[in-house]
Amino acid sequence: MPGMGGATVGERAHDDTGALRRTLSFRDLVVYGLLFIAPMAPVGIFGTLQATSHGAITAVYVVATVAMAFTAYSYAQMVRVVPKAGSVYAYARVGLGEGAGFVAGWMAMLDYLLIPAVAYLFSGIALHALVPQVHQWVWTAVAVVVSTLLNLWGVRTAAVVGFAVLALEIAVLVVFVVAAVWALAARGAQRGWAVPLTGEGGFSLDAVLAAVSVAVLSYLGFDAIASFAEEASGGSRRVARAVVTCLVVAGVLFAVQTYLAALLAPMSAAELAARPGEQGAAFYTTVDSAVGGWLHDLVAVSKAIGAAFAALAGQAAAGRLLFAMARDRRLPGAMAKVDAGSGVPRRALLGAALVTLVAAVWAAARDDGLDRLSSIVNVGALSAFALLHASVIGWFRFRRQGAPPSVLRHAVVPLLGLAVVVAVVVEASPTAQIVGGVWLLVGLVVLAVQYARAGAGPSDA
Repeated sequence: MPGMGGATVGERAHDDTGALRRTLSFRDLVVYGLLFIAPMAPVGIFGTLQATSHGAITAVYVVATVAMAFTAYSYAQMVRVVPKAGSVYAYARVGLGEGAGFVAGWMAMLDYLLIPAVAYLFSGIALHALVPQVHQWVWTAVAVVVSTLLNLWGVRTAAVVGFAVLALEIAVLVVFVVAAVWALAARGAQRGWAVPLTGEGGFSLDAVLAAVSVAVLSYLGFDAIASFAEEASGGSRRVARAVVTCLVVAGVLFAVQTYLAALLAPMSAAELAARPGEQGAAFYTTVDSAVGGWLHDLVAVSKAIGAAFAALAGQAAAGRLLFAMARDRRLPGAMAKVDAGSGVPRRALLGAALVTLVAAVWAAARDDGLDRLSSIVNVGALSAFALLHASVIGWFRFRRQGAPPSVLRHAVVPLLGLAVVVAVVVEASPTAQIVGGVWLLVGLVVLAVQYARAGAGPSDA
């Protein structure tokens, strides 16, 4: 079977599949990353993090940003080595071998297919709240169809529309910041100015770290930038810079909004912990009490639109992952075709959209659908991150020829990143761990079948 041998760094697409077009600027890459993350991602989990961290929610996001910086740094290292679509799949394939590459892509696939489904569901829920006459599964399906059409139109068109949506989200965030500062100046804070960093009643490292395991989920998606390596103008260095820039910008936005919201929150962390039913709406309750209902509605509309376009960015990244794996004959070859008109992997995008549509509509039609989906989306991405860090070590210390590797950049940093990822996976819910384990087992069976058909063992895995 072609594609079973050793990978060639920077190899080009096969002639019969066409090539992705280099049309994305540095700004476009950052837009895709921030769209997937969403500038106001903490809104939905604000109450949960407040309760878990004993009020030190801003410290949680500072620690989470630093923790994810290790992963961003490993992406920046590998995107220069393998400037290809497929992201962590391509990196593990080169750094660790064919078998590990397939496993990395397989685990990342779970994340890229389900995170958009969760985002579409958020959009459907928000739109249903604004127009309750239409069921949320209908709104969810509409969001999937609209964003899929934009993705099929072309990566440049989607980036332009995405920039407009991102500008809207940031504008709403700026309105919140200005209104929050005004409220603090007019009526003062509900608690001490240092409490969002130190916690209520003293700093608890265990509480902050427990909350970090949840907050890290807000950052899943910044890595999608690496999936567009073959469509970025300016080379791999620009992609690496965009990955790091996106993470830093997101970290700053998260820290600022959670700091202000924590100062204004009418309920203490202890009260939120005692009333878990209040946690989901804690941010909206804060906005209502401190500013007014108009800002509540503005934030809700922004979240509805932003969630749909976060899913758009995720769907686009999923399509590139399926395209890359199909091009290497790890998935059906039909998905390795690039549309001549739009320059996008149309069949791979449609395949990703179909799976996401089924998952999102299924969840939207169930009372417990959001809980079921959101509990399992992180394991795939975190498993792929673990293989990313291992790929840095594998390539620079064992596979690369030439100059000796840097101990700090190519051993210490990826090992620290790997330790963070393992710690977060250990803190994941049992359901997520079971689903991740079953998905991994299925992937290993698929890999074994591929090797059996090729008549060769995984000698380089």
